[in-house]
Amino acid sequence: MTAFWNEADFDDHEMVHFVRDRDSGLTAIIAVHSTHLGPAAGGTRFWHYAEGGDAIRDALRLSRGMSYKNAMADLPAGGGKAVIVADAARTKTPAMLAAFAKAVDGLAGKYVTAQDVGMSEADMVALSQHTSHVAGLPGQGGDPGPYTARGVFLGIEAAARRALGADSLKDVRIAFQGLGSVGGGAARYCAQAGAQLVLADIDADKTKALAEELGGIAVSSDDVLASDVDIVSPNALGAILTEQSIETITAKAIAGGANNQLATGEEGTLLQQRGILYAPDYVINAGGIINVLRHIDGADDAVVNARIDTIPVRLEAIWQEAENSGQAPNQVADRMAKARIGR
Repeated sequence: MTAFWNEADFDDHEMVHFVRDRDSGLTAIIAVHSTHLGPAAGGTRFWHYAEGGDAIRDALRLSRGMSYKNAMADLPAGGGKAVIVADAARTKTPAMLAAFAKAVDGLAGKYVTAQDVGMSEADMVALSQHTSHVAGLPGQGGDPGPYTARGVFLGIEAAARRALGADSLKDVRIAFQGLGSVGGGAARYCAQAGAQLVLADIDADKTKALAEELGGIAVSSDDVLASDVDIVSPNALGAILTEQSIETITAKAIAGGANNQLATGEEGTLLQQRGILYAPDYVINAGGIINVLRHIDGADDAVVNARIDTIPVRLEAIWQEAENSGQAPNQVADRMAKARIGR
């Protein structure tokens, strides 16, 4: 495992906390990027990493992304993220969750956790038995997926207006990579709006079932980015937009809920050069965190949905500034976010 301060993704993080509990087998990393706007908020990811360095990089990148996401969503929260390093069998025990919760509690509110990949609402309830620094509990918004999906759908509509001049999604061809709570939910919204769908997920049965439900076409995850569509919507894991994958994309826009879609960040410029509109991921996928952090200021469903409704407005402001400045949309969004967190 490499030293975190030597990682390219170390961005003057306020704290990187390594957690090891021998009795439960817990290995975890809690990364706090910024508390400039409030407690560092971001979910916990439960994932099997081939190497320890991969876990560090994930925590660093995701926590920085949460700083930017929360800032751009005008939430009174900073950015943090945690990863629990799973074994190959994805073994998760109550003792492991308890040990992790106690580590979170030891940070005295500097980090507030929530759901992410591999962690359920039931896991959040288990964590809450040992720490109060947990968001997204039942009665506090619960599963963030449906709220993220709605924001992604609104962002796709905005991308269609900007890149295609379309005033609706009727007959707009959209390819979805990843059909979980976010991708599947956004695909259903788009189908209701009359879009033509190309669908892919690593679970072939899920892909086939949703394609039959929505009248879409099922393809493999390896082929979906290169589909003959108007918009590509990545909703699985990150780093899928590389120099090589971008060469295969014929769509006019990319708008999806996956975190860290750009492999290095430089791909934003490649997309711009190819005339492909990009919706910065931490702006379009903010619906989930907007919902999860509702308890900070007591927002109800109406307020949460009103905040999600502003996602297209933020995207349009980014795209317009990108057009005016010549910078790529991800660069514009990063600049805006950094200013909001005092960097």
